[in-house]
Formats: sequence, structure tokens, C-alpha cells
Amino acid sequence: MKRFLLGSILLGFGTMSMVAQSGTKSPYSQYGLGILSDQSQGFNRGMSGLFQGLRSGNQVNMQNPASYSAVDSLSMIVDLGVSGQITNFKEGGASVNAKTANFEYITALFRVFPKFGVSIGLVPYTNVGYSYSTTQHIGTSSTTSTMSFEGKGGLRQVYLGLGYEFFKGFSLGANVSYFWGDYDRSITVLSSESYVNTLTKSYEADISSYKLDFGAQYQWQLSKRDLLTFGATFGLGHKVGADPTLSVMNIDTQTGVTSLSVDTVYNGLSIPMTIGGGIAYSRNKSLTIGADYQLMRWGAESFPVVNENTNDYELVNNYYKDRHKVTVGADWIPNPNPLARGFLKRIHYRIGASYATPYYKINGQDGPREMTVSAGFGIPLVNSWNNRSVLNVSFQWANQSAKNLVTENSFRVTIGLTFNERWFAKWKVD
Repeated sequence: MKRFLLGSILLGFGTMSMVAQSGTKSPYSQYGLGILSDQSQGFNRGMSGLFQGLRSGNQVNMQNPASYSAVDSLSMIVDLGVSGQITNFKEGGASVNAKTANFEYITALFRVFPKFGVSIGLVPYTNVGYSYSTTQHIGTSSTTSTMSFEGKGGLRQVYLGLGYEFFKGFSLGANVSYFWGDYDRSITVLSSESYVNTLTKSYEADISSYKLDFGAQYQWQLSKRDLLTFGATFGLGHKVGADPTLSVMNIDTQTGVTSLSVDTVYNGLSIPMTIGGGIAYSRNKSLTIGADYQLMRWGAESFPVVNENTNDYELVNNYYKDRHKVTVGADWIPNPNPLARGFLKRIHYRIGASYATPYYKINGQDGPREMTVSAGFGIPLVNSWNNRSVLNVSFQWANQSAKNLVTENSFRVTIGLTFNERWFAKWKVD
């Protein structure tokens, strides 16, 4: 089993590095750094990503690293997840469906000292992936012009996290991440007339930087059965050391002559400061309900675009806007005893909802806001030597919409497998 888990970790890291950029076909991923991942995992995606006050020694809550200190001395936890989704895109009277699948994340957690947990993992940050075109007539003539839009890429992070309980009920933690990725977006203009030139604009960037995230949790024992957990997180905003470029290629279809111009904005990309807080209430280790709030200060960051007045490729300060997200969720297990009789009584039943404002603008107006509704199950995997591993299955409906823009409705299924092994137990032979 240990060899299997180690193999799963290595396979997960390698596989996700290859496919982490295939998680979307949304045309909205052509803006900013792409579609933001909520970085939730199998155990909390059924609660729409609730995380601030969640604290358990049986799950890896990488979004609040203070939770790592809850892991016990015998456990080695490995969590990995895959997802698939169907999305309907609707604009005006047109409608089209698209399917995607993704190996999403892999994380691990173990304890090195009393009250001191360590976690490692690989998770996505953004996804870029789209391909579509529009065709229109030029004036009243029969000549048509076709604009094709294509993009791919995304950002991801591999992290090392530490969490320590400084005194009873109070823990602090931090994730230090290597943050990397790229994006490649292009716009090609073709004409039905052979004498009209072909124009291609390509926006590209390679990113390699760091990411720092901090977390805190405080547990307040209200009574023997009732527990309240407060959580807070902070992410450092900074430049990511990327030099985005705009390449404009013009092909003379008559002579075959190609002209190319390249503009670069040095150190032109950044990630925002992130602040969040939340609370979770637990009753008799059976019912947990909670609420989160998160603010991403995108409005303080700039982004390179083409100035319509000067035609220069330059940083602008009014492209992004602050992103607010509110999440509520609940987890209920009828009988928290893993060895209790009755299989249905040992299943975790989860539900949640969230609302998030956009973090960018499209032609001067706000981008799409996002609403999600989720439900899920945590199914125990019990045998003679292990009663703590869990198969997590979640179902999520997500809606992205904005006035006079494309409306997206997605149905997503996520399967997460949490291996919880007693690696560090000392076996006694009589």
C-alpha cells in the first residue's frame, strides 16, 4: 500500500503537469490570467469550496494551512482528484455544448512533530482554453471577414505547507509555492477575398515566480458537543516576473511578403493580495455548517492591453476589479463512528452554494459573475486494516453570466480519493 501511495503521488504530479491546462473551453478565459480555480478538493467541493473554518485530521485543507496541525501522529494522508464537466454556452439565439475533463489536484499531509503538520501538493490557479470564430459581411458587399480566437495555457502551483498549534485551539500555517505557467492567445483575421491581407495578433507570456499564503484558525469549545472554529487567510500580492508580448504578423496574400512587429511589456503581470475569513460550527462531530468570505484585490493590479488611442501595448490600471466571494456549506454524517453499523449512517452528506463577482472588465463593462450550487457525498472505504480512507463525490452546477455577453451553465462532477494510512504506527508482534 505504501508503494501504491508513493506511486500515486508521483503519477499525480507528472500527470497534472501535462494536463493542468485542459480544464476549460470558456471564451472568458481569454481575459486576465484566465478562469480562476477555486482550489477546492474532494471533501469540500460538495460544499462549494467552503474552507476557512474546516479543520480535520482526516483531510488535507490546503486552502487554510493552519489546519495542517490537526493531523495525528500516525497518519499519512494523500488526496487526489479528477473532474469532468459539460458546459452549455448561450448567446442570443445560438447555443452550443462542450465537454472537458481534468486531473485537478494532488496533495499530501503528515505530522513531523507534535502539533506540527506538513503538506505538499500540486494545484491549479487558472486555466486558459478556448477556440471560436465570428464571420460578418463587409458593408453591403458579398465579401466576408472571419475572426478566429484561440487560446491555451494556465497557471499552477506546487507548494510546501507547514501548520503549527501554538497553544490549545490556536494554529498558524503557511504555504510556500513555486508558481508557474503560460498563456498563448491569438486573433486571426481572414477575408474571403484573396487580395486582402491576413492579420494575426498573438499575446504570449511565460510565468515563473513564487506564491506565499498564510492561515490562522482558532477553535472555541462552546460545550462538550459544540465547537466553533474561526479561520482567516492572507495571500501576498506581487509581480510575477513575466514579460508579456504582443506579436502582430501581416501577410500580403498577393506577394507572400510577411511583416512582423513585437511589443513587450516588461514585468507586466501580477497576482493580487487576497484576504479571507470564515466560521464553522460543529455539533457532536456529526453536523458542520460554515460560511466564508474572500476578497481578491485585483483592482490594485494592472494588465497589458492595446491602447485604442495610441495603438501602444501598455499597462492599464482600470482593467481589473476587486473580486468578492461568499460561500456557505454544510456537512452531515449521521454517525461519525467509522465502525458504526449501517453503511448509510457513515456517509458524509454535503451541500453548499457560492457567489463571486468578476475580476476583470470586458469592453468597459463588468465581466460575468459566478453562482454555484453543490452537493456531494463522502463514502467511507473500510476494511480490516483501514477505516479512515474516503471516496468523495461531488456534483456542482455553475452559472456565469453578464449583460449582453455569453451565458455559461456548467454541470461538473468531481471524484476525489483520500488515502488515510497509518504509516507511522508501531506494530507489536506477540
